[in-house]
Amino acid sequence: MFTAEELNNITNSTIEFHLKGQPESQIIQDRPLYNDLMANKKSFGGGKEIVDGAVKGVYTSRYQGYTHDDEVSYANPANIKRWQARWYEMSAGIQVTNTELKQNGIHVVDTNTGENTTSASDADIYRLCNLLDDKMEDLMEGTKRSLAEILWRDGTQDSKVPPGITSFITATPTTGIRFGIDSGLNSWWRHRSSLAIDSSTATNQNLVNTLQKEFRQLRRYATPKHSFFAGSDFMDAFEKELRSKGNYTLEGWAKTRKIDASVADIAFKGIDIQYEPLLDDLSLSKYGYVLDMKSIQWMPMEGEEDKMHYPSRPPEKYVLYRAITTTGMLCAKRLNTSGCYSIA
Repeated sequence: MFTAEELNNITNSTIEFHLKGQPESQIIQDRPLYNDLMANKKSFGGGKEIVDGAVKGVYTSRYQGYTHDDEVSYANPANIKRWQARWYEMSAGIQVTNTELKQNGIHVVDTNTGENTTSASDADIYRLCNLLDDKMEDLMEGTKRSLAEILWRDGTQDSKVPPGITSFITATPTTGIRFGIDSGLNSWWRHRSSLAIDSSTATNQNLVNTLQKEFRQLRRYATPKHSFFAGSDFMDAFEKELRSKGNYTLEGWAKTRKIDASVADIAFKGIDIQYEPLLDDLSLSKYGYVLDMKSIQWMPMEGEEDKMHYPSRPPEKYVLYRAITTTGMLCAKRLNTSGCYSIA
């Protein structure tokens, strides 16, 4: 048994063993829509505030029969319309005081902008993680997470950020003005939609049968490059329909040492159905979106995407500032190759 004096001596002469290293983030999740849009982005040079493009969904010219000296008519096609999208500016920034950095063994060389820092010679003795690196990681990861959410939301949460997918791929494709063109007046400027699909009885295959019919229409025009994003409930329903018509094994229960009871990663028409965590976060877990990534694009302004800034500190404060800005927009030049689906 230790005496009280011995325990006190141990306490005064020993510190806890702390593992060093940067914090292990617990809430980073996949961003499939964000990743696909970034992989297919196309920049634009600038302009006052609008980017637009030409589209047409009506053809005037057509054959008419004639014989001998019958009179024939001539048409003057005038069917061009222009979609348009506004670009937006977004900013995120962090600040940290020189005092915090000193306590972490970091010394600011340029106290005006804080672009250069050094570490104290004995920093490894007391530094568990690099404070400045953590704050920069927060800035870089935080902006990606924020943009990934913006790209799904409808823009009503902030009028100064770009409206996302749910602003133009909606539950009501036959109404509304999308990118300056009225979908109510132009049937070719509409996406596909089938909502509240009854998936309560998996053996009925309602979800799979609906998608089978829909994909014929989604591929009716052009040659789309589809990506399929779904919430967890939508994927659950899809997997239940697969299980209702399949078997765990084709070899028999007794012929193998191990039987995998899971359903493999699911796809439809050769297109992976990707779980999109943000749909769950946005209360859209019952939804699936088939998007034509050839026609829907993230467009950053040239030279203005993920632009780093090092603002000068105000003379009365010893604070280090970092900021990142992005200017861009989400646009669509075709809607009839994309669709929105949900289960009841």
